[in-house]
Amino acid sequence: MRYFLELCLKSVEAAIVDIDAEIIVIDNNSPDDSCDMVKQLFPSVRLLENKENLGFSKGNNIGVAQAKGEYLCILNPDTIVAEDTFTKLIYFADSKENLGIIGCQLIDGKGKFLPESKRNIPKPKVALKKLVGDAKAYYANQLKIDDIGEVEVLVGAFMFLEKEVYDAVGGFDEDYFMYGEDIDISYKVLKTGCKNFYFGETTVIHFKGESTLRDADYAKRFYGAMQIFYKKHFQQNPIFTGLVWLGLKLASTIRSHPESVQTTSYRSYIYSIGIDEALKVQLLEKMGQWVQKDDLEGMFSWL
Repeated sequence: MRYFLELCLKSVEAAIVDIDAEIIVIDNNSPDDSCDMVKQLFPSVRLLENKENLGFSKGNNIGVAQAKGEYLCILNPDTIVAEDTFTKLIYFADSKENLGIIGCQLIDGKGKFLPESKRNIPKPKVALKKLVGDAKAYYANQLKIDDIGEVEVLVGAFMFLEKEVYDAVGGFDEDYFMYGEDIDISYKVLKTGCKNFYFGETTVIHFKGESTLRDADYAKRFYGAMQIFYKKHFQQNPIFTGLVWLGLKLASTIRSHPESVQTTSYRSYIYSIGIDEALKVQLLEKMGQWVQKDDLEGMFSWL
């Protein structure tokens, strides 16, 4: 994660040149030299070092408690923002009343749009459809990728909002260790009468999957988070709740095996457009356990 964080901080520093802003990094007991890197390369960044991994929700709440700005940007370390991202969002935010959370267009490292950038509330019927492979109603497909408009749920990798709004809903619910907390806070903000917006006119790169091992542990955490969400917000109907529990359990069982795409933050690779076929075959053999052939081809053409 150290290299992703360095890229992220460089992009944020470039994006706040003309803005009165501060950067706060929360480290949840990283096993690498991320903290040393921040101290050496980014002396103006405020670094808060936790002695243990407190999870996404608690880590962010600790950071926000120290923040002094009117606006907050919750940002994953494996992201890169554009130089005009924050200026565009501040201008947009200042033009709105009853504003909740703003999200933007997230793309992965190969330029592919990430549909979780804009989502609908995963009510039981919607969630059950998604769990059986029909995600049409789960994502906010009513908005195009480049659109600007109201949306219900935004992704925790990038959330822009007023600190006053964050504090009013109690920040991220610390019952969620990882996954689901973005759905929860989006829903809590909506219940206050504020409006969440998707702002598709700025793009942020999110190296999705680089820092997440999608295996049985991932499935357990993700579906466990969904159980917390339904228990908090949708337990009024016992029959529907039972069906959701069953669907989540089934999906968790299906997802208990590692997915075919696995990458980890401590591996680095250098690619070249002019790479020869023999070397490409050798790389594919070495990396086959982490990436699929189609993804590997895409990496060669992208870099």
